[in-house]
Amino acid sequence: MWYQRCIVVDERTNISAQLFPHYLHTKSLYRSFKIKMIYILFLFSLLSFTSNAAVNDFCVADLKGPDSPSGYQCKPPKTVTVDDFVFSGLVAGNTTNTFNAALTSAFVTDFPGVNGLGVSAARLDIAKGGSIPMHTHPAATELLIMVEGKITAGFMTPFAVYTKTLKPGDIMVFPQGQLHFQVNSGKGKATAFLAFSSANPGAQLLDLLLFGNSIPSDLIAQTTFLDVDQVKKVKGRFGGRG
Repeated sequence: MWYQRCIVVDERTNISAQLFPHYLHTKSLYRSFKIKMIYILFLFSLLSFTSNAAVNDFCVADLKGPDSPSGYQCKPPKTVTVDDFVFSGLVAGNTTNTFNAALTSAFVTDFPGVNGLGVSAARLDIAKGGSIPMHTHPAATELLIMVEGKITAGFMTPFAVYTKTLKPGDIMVFPQGQLHFQVNSGKGKATAFLAFSSANPGAQLLDLLLFGNSIPSDLIAQTTFLDVDQVKKVKGRFGGRG
């Protein structure tokens, strides 16, 4: 008896499941395997950048070991004490220096308990007429909390400059990586506390980068439009040479 059999063709592959079932089954297995491998590789990449503190309850830094993008290795839990989670060093710093300012840090190297937690702190003291020069924190956003005096602070982007004179009780945030500064604009000393979104925020001071090095002064003069004599004078203040 003659009859007509319907053959269904897959629109994506142009192959009939009736005629070539083995091919489509193999294709399906391959696609499933591919998806699983991508998922596994994603998990491995995620774990490689996940801090130990995110996996465990905490990860007090073992400062004797190496640092890494995810933080220091953990101290054995049995050796951890409450003192690892307390820092008592946020006292006034010595402002007798070039900038008439002092930063007392509570970063991971000072305060191992913040390792892997994505936070750290510091105290800022600026004497009358002092300043914290242009700088960036490549690894963290900064939050400034005014305590005493007046500080004119600001940061800049390629499109705008944002400045404000702050008084006690004011808070200002400086986005990660943005060039920013703080200047004592009051009649006495100024004090503020700082919070960072990293246990090790890092800092790059523009003045030190430009003038605390051995780059030939004539090259710096050409790229900054300063006179060579001016460059050498500033280098003398920051220990630069050349």
